Amino acid sequence: LIESLNQKPQSAGDQPQPTEATQATHRKAGGAGTPSANGEAGGGESTKGYTAEQVAAVKRVKQCKDYYEILGVSRGASDEDLKKAYRRLALKFHPDKNRTPGATEAFKAIGTAYAVLSNPEKRKQYDQFGDDKSQAARHGHGHGDFHRGFEADISPEDLFNMFFGGGFPSSNVHVYSNGRMRYTYHQRQDRRENQGDGGLGVFVQLMPILILILVSALSQLMVSSPPYSLSLRPSVGHVHRRVTDHLNVVYYVADTFSEEYTGSSLKMVERNVEDDYIANLRNNCWKEKQQKEGLLYRARYFGDADMYHKAQKMSTPSCNRLSETMKSLENLW
Repeated sequence: LIESLNQKPQSAGDQPQPTEATQATHRKAGGAGTPSANGEAGGGESTKGYTAEQVAAVKRVKQCKDYYEILGVSRGASDEDLKKAYRRLALKFHPDKNRTPGATEAFKAIGTAYAVLSNPEKRKQYDQFGDDKSQAARHGHGHGDFHRGFEADISPEDLFNMFFGGGFPSSNVHVYSNGRMRYTYHQRQDRRENQGDGGLGVFVQLMPILILILVSALSQLMVSSPPYSLSLRPSVGHVHRRVTDHLNVVYYVADTFSEEYTGSSLKMVERNVEDDYIANLRNNCWKEKQQKEGLLYRARYFGDADMYHKAQKMSTPSCNRLSETMKSLENLW
């Protein structure tokens, strides 16, 4: 239709008769007498055809190579610049106002571009990989693919409603009612109505954590602390020094220890003391060996003779005490 309008006017004798396809095209483009979705005859700009300027604008968006070019901003654009560009383009390409073929896809591309660039993390990823992804998208899907390999967290319709107060500022919003906008609106209404139950939902989600905390607290209360310690601990009352009968291991107890533990119970405590003492010696011996081996390895790696001799001379007192203790145990057995 645009091409036919741009051609020179023909004379009345040479002008061909309109075909059925041409009449159908004119009827489709000129919607002045076409009733809207509510049965009323549409009027004003929204029911007219599209202009050459609108066609050129849609074509420009289709030819854009990245999101910055779609919004018409530079790569260093601020959040305010992105918002201004989105407001201007969203109003210009919204299907309620722009009936140009491809305007809906352009509107979605504008929304996707803003949703990605307004997200700092997505924008950072897009700045690093956007060009490569856009090339792959164009090779795989042609020029009509506006997603460029990045997905927005919100649909273009919902994004538009957030900017313009829940709907397009015109009298015939129903023209773009494709079912999705109404569905999302009712979803938001349901979410508002169910906000009162948010406290119960949070409590149910936190229930497993609360149970774990409660069980941990009860276990700490039920398990009593040992009546001894291998070192002096005034904070818990272990200040009285004692020595085991078999291995002569030094340990510390509280004031009431002699009254509570006698006979077999005392032997059981001293056996536990000696077991803990041996376990500590083994742990400390392993650490000393690891330290010595690490120093030897570094000396060999760097070719440091002084460090190598120092590592060889490094003592392992815990290992020596462990060896003596095990010999004493063998003698007792």
